[in-house]
Amino acid sequence: MKNNLCHRVVDGLCGQEPPHKGDYNATWSLGEWLELLNSLSAVFRWAVGNNSSDEEVLAGLSEVSSSHSEAVLHVLKARKEDIRHALLDRTNSITSATLQDFDWQLKLALSSDKISSLQTPLLSLSLDIRENGTFKPVTMETNKEELSTLISSLEAANKVVLQLTNNENIAQH
Repeated sequence: MKNNLCHRVVDGLCGQEPPHKGDYNATWSLGEWLELLNSLSAVFRWAVGNNSSDEEVLAGLSEVSSSHSEAVLHVLKARKEDIRHALLDRTNSITSATLQDFDWQLKLALSSDKISSLQTPLLSLSLDIRENGTFKPVTMETNKEELSTLISSLEAANKVVLQLTNNENIAQH
C-alpha cells in the first residue's frame, strides 16, 4: 500500500491521475490526507531537485518509520527521471521561450573610425531561441563591462528562480 500511494503521488506530480482521498478514507482524515500529499510531493521535488543522495533522503525522513522511509526511497529511485522531467516541464512552462543553442566569438577591436588605437575585446554572442515553435536568432555584441552586467543580471535571475522554488517547497510543507 505504501509503494502504491507513493507511486500515485508521483503520478500526480507528473500530471497524471493523483491518488484519491476516497481510496484512503479509513486511514486518514481530510487534514491528515492533505498534509501527507503535500509532504510526499515536497520530499520528491526536493530530493530530485537537489539530486540528494539516499542518505540525505533518509535523513530528511528521520521522523518517519523506517518502513515508510524505505518505501519513499524505493519509489524515488524508480521514478527519479519521471519526476525530473515533470520538474523541468514545470520550470519551462514559466515562459514559452527557451534557449536551444548558443555560440560565441571573442574579437579584438583594434581601431574604429573615431579612434586609431582601440585594443578593446568584444564578445559576440549568438542565441537561438525557440518561442511558440519558431526559432528566433538573437545576436549581441558586448564589451567587458556590458558582459559583466549581463552575467550579474543572469545570476540575479537565477537567484530569484531558486528562491521561488524554495518558497514553493516551504509553502507546501
